[in-house]
Amino acid sequence: MTDRDPLYRRHRFPAEIIAHAVWLYFRFPLSLRMVEDMLAARGIIVSHQTVRLWAEKFGRTFANEIRRRSSGRLGDKWYLDEAVISIRGKKHWLWRAVDQDGFVLEVLVQSRRDAEAAKRLMRKLLKGQGRAPRVMITDKLRSYGAAKQEIMPGVVHRSHKGLNNRAENSHQPVRRRERIMKRFKSKRHLQRFVSIHDPIANLFHIPRHDIPSNHHRELRTAAMNLWAKIARV
Repeated sequence: MTDRDPLYRRHRFPAEIIAHAVWLYFRFPLSLRMVEDMLAARGIIVSHQTVRLWAEKFGRTFANEIRRRSSGRLGDKWYLDEAVISIRGKKHWLWRAVDQDGFVLEVLVQSRRDAEAAKRLMRKLLKGQGRAPRVMITDKLRSYGAAKQEIMPGVVHRSHKGLNNRAENSHQPVRRRERIMKRFKSKRHLQRFVSIHDPIANLFHIPRHDIPSNHHRELRTAAMNLWAKIARV
């Protein structure tokens, strides 16, 4: 489809260019100015502020569609973790849940690291996934156990620091972006970014060490084709 699609109405640039800019920004650890320069190298003159507006408007639409397509299809083994992020000198906590295959299930920015914050994450997980997990794995933070007893009392809970590496590692892409962006500007800014970034990262999350290279290329092509369909280009 072209920029005549209602989604791209009243936008001067073609849909292909807008979708490509959004893909670059969320697929790779690039700043808005880096995306501006990469587009300029191809003769596409657009400001970094325009790229930001595209990323917020279209990125949200694409992420919602990816989330809708993956609803109920992700794993039943949940890894939960929280990481501290400093915003304007104040600590915030990035609560994150991934499944056994490394797909991000939910991310929630909160100002506290207690049982109430853990409950909010679990409620959002249950609403988004539509079902409880088979097993939940966390570090030794006691807030998880207290929250689980109230929200998901029948779920098996394993609490061990060494078992939770999968969730801890899933913070790395946001950490890289935090450095590129020279920190997030606000709690809302961080939540908005991860809510778009992580579903798009899920779409292109393809294991490299477990499969032959030809199969990896097939999965990558399938992901790109699905992206084109979601972006309507």
